[in-house]
Amino acid sequence: MLKGLIGKKIGMTQIFDEQGVAYTVTLIEAGPCYVTQIRMPEKEGYSSVQLGFGEANPKRLTGGQLGHLKVSETSPMRFLREFRTKDHGLKIGDKVTVSDAFAVGERVDVMGVSKGKGFAGAVKRYHFHGMNATHGTSDRHRAPGSRGSGTTPGRVYKGARGPGHMGTDRVTAQNIKVVMVDAERNLIAINGAVPGGKGSLVTIKEARKQ
Repeated sequence: MLKGLIGKKIGMTQIFDEQGVAYTVTLIEAGPCYVTQIRMPEKEGYSSVQLGFGEANPKRLTGGQLGHLKVSETSPMRFLREFRTKDHGLKIGDKVTVSDAFAVGERVDVMGVSKGKGFAGAVKRYHFHGMNATHGTSDRHRAPGSRGSGTTPGRVYKGARGPGHMGTDRVTAQNIKVVMVDAERNLIAINGAVPGGKGSLVTIKEARKQ
């Protein structure tokens, strides 16, 4: 079966198991997703399944998008994501639910877009140490310090860490445990934090580093 789903981050809470151990978890509304396309090695050169999640107003989709979704005979989908897999046993139009894809105790990777923090200094952005809080330091407490190399090359190399835009990056939380699966409400509880804010789109896959 396909080990992958698209979902929406609900928020964080606490769950207790039968032994009374508390788990800090992230709740994700995962699925139901629908198979919108299946790629085959004979045609595309690789095997994968494309899933659709979240109903969309047809007026907000282009003609090409509607034509692509028409093949699967499903309602217009707002989000489409592709999952590399070989032995999935699915066909176009099939419904994939959270109970079909995952079980309690499994390890998963969760991908999302991190929260945007705007312009940030080097201390916040890259955890620089900063300078002395005393001994004559006046306005350099959270400054990054010198990053050049003197006369040669006489400039700062590209890619050097410093102040700049922080967040809105694609981030993957790897090898985290599934604590709860609620098939009736399409909910999955992941141990710990996952990227993104409340209501953001996330992709759940089988963990690669188990």
